[in-house]
Amino acid sequence: MVVLENLEQFKTLYRDGRKWNRCVEAIENIGNIRDGVYHSIGDSLAYMIEDGVAKNSEHFIGNRRYFDVHYYLEGQETIEANHKQQLDIVMPYQDETDREYLAGSGTLQTVGQGQVVILDNNNAYRFIGDKRVRKVVLKVTIEDGYFLNK
Repeated sequence: MVVLENLEQFKTLYRDGRKWNRCVEAIENIGNIRDGVYHSIGDSLAYMIEDGVAKNSEHFIGNRRYFDVHYYLEGQETIEANHKQQLDIVMPYQDETDREYLAGSGTLQTVGQGQVVILDNNNAYRFIGDKRVRKVVLKVTIEDGYFLNK
């Protein structure tokens, strides 16, 4: 898990590559979208605004084809993350959902307004919180701008 202090830091560190530029394009478009509805840019990125109380997860969630980028607009929540190899599989990977569920414990990090979090495929994560949070959630393909199966 990578935690950046603000969007400018994200733009500076991840300025090269189509998928990173598309992340910025999506974030800069949030004034034009409705909350809770996924939108896409090309075939490599889907994004939406989540608004509400953080969804507490019993199990860690792991992905293989997509990784998550979260940009926090308001509020804060805690993310617990760990390397998948350090966790126990509860539900094996399902290609249809691009998810696997794992159990164990990890490192806690509280994040909030203005910060950008990158949750890569080597890690699994879960959210802990009881207060309202508003954030842009981006699902980014691990391939460099395209799906291999298309």
